[in-house]
Amino acid sequence: MTAVRPRAVGIFGGSFNPPHVGHVLACHFALMAWGLDGVVVVPTFAHPFAKPMAPYPHRLAMTRLAFAHLGAAVEISEVEKELGGVSYTVDTVQELAQRMPDVRLYLVVGSDVAEELPLWRDWDRLQELAPPLVVPRMGVVDDEDAGLFLPRVSSSALRDGLRNGQDVGLAVPQTVKEYIEANRLYR
Repeated sequence: MTAVRPRAVGIFGGSFNPPHVGHVLACHFALMAWGLDGVVVVPTFAHPFAKPMAPYPHRLAMTRLAFAHLGAAVEISEVEKELGGVSYTVDTVQELAQRMPDVRLYLVVGSDVAEELPLWRDWDRLQELAPPLVVPRMGVVDDEDAGLFLPRVSSSALRDGLRNGQDVGLAVPQTVKEYIEANRLYR
């Protein structure tokens, strides 16, 4: 009799203010490179450092649009809204671990935040619950063996460009771009 491998699911959180192609490609990378069975994408409800963000309903809607083409492989979770208050990754992951007890969880992060991970709240507990999988980002990882790098795209630079009336080009999925324009966000 063959042992059944437990499902492996990545947790990919962020402000998604707005979600961009780098975010979407990170999920593609996690699914393909590490063979994850799925990715739970978690938009931040309330940032722990009180970063100004577009209202949660807009960021949630844009996140759903950005990842829609991945179908059942990606779930957009409102877990942080359900928990309420400030969003710490360890609390989010702990809640998802309780909801998915038979799933092996992994924390999907970009290489731009990898060095900061040990500074995160309850880091030891967090890496027990969901060991990190680090997606290489261009300009952050110099390892030629990585083979693939996500493009250097920044939500803050996109917001600045949108405020200045610049075209964000191909950095934002078309559906997200249309949503931003229709709702006059980041002006």
